[in-house]
Amino acid sequence: MANTRRARPASGPRSVSATAVHTIKVTLHGSQPPIWRRLQVPSTTDLLQVHRLIQAAFGWEGYHMWAFEAGRERYGVADGDLGIRSAEAKRLGDVAPIVGSRLGYTYDFGDDWEHDILVEAVDAAEPGTAYPRCLTGRRACPPEDCGGVWGYAYLIEVLADPAHEEHEDRLEWLGLDSADQFDPASFDLAEINQILTDLQSVLIPA
Repeated sequence: MANTRRARPASGPRSVSATAVHTIKVTLHGSQPPIWRRLQVPSTTDLLQVHRLIQAAFGWEGYHMWAFEAGRERYGVADGDLGIRSAEAKRLGDVAPIVGSRLGYTYDFGDDWEHDILVEAVDAAEPGTAYPRCLTGRRACPPEDCGGVWGYAYLIEVLADPAHEEHEDRLEWLGLDSADQFDPASFDLAEINQILTDLQSVLIPA
């Protein structure tokens, strides 16, 4: 008798709704106290745009190399020698489809600013609301080129001690007149969302 069992269709890529929104928490790995941002991002956003969003929300200046890590794959500016695929070819909803999904994001392959990305929710967009947006966060972004998480901790220590032998040199390097002009605890939600306006769009009209 002929085998009449039908083969199951091959599973394709997960469908990503055009009106779905990811809520993600992005935390600077190893930072103490933690430096983080909670963001709402359209699920169809490609990883290049997610990169730009993270840069804007944290306050990075964007002149170093970067890559996302999703499982064994890396996405950024395509580079075969480094095993990095194009970030424009993948959407957030493709690589982190469900609540609890995790991604890595590394900025500056010298200082190695590693960011942990956790999907906290996937919801329908709110009518009339512009995305992406920052919901909340904690603490200021470290200065570029200060040596990674450990270098930043040392910088804060030096700035807090006017008698430290490197105090004046570090102030000059930062372009500051006094240590009071840099507050590592500062976080301005309104300023961040103002910066994000150039990236925003309304998914569902009011």
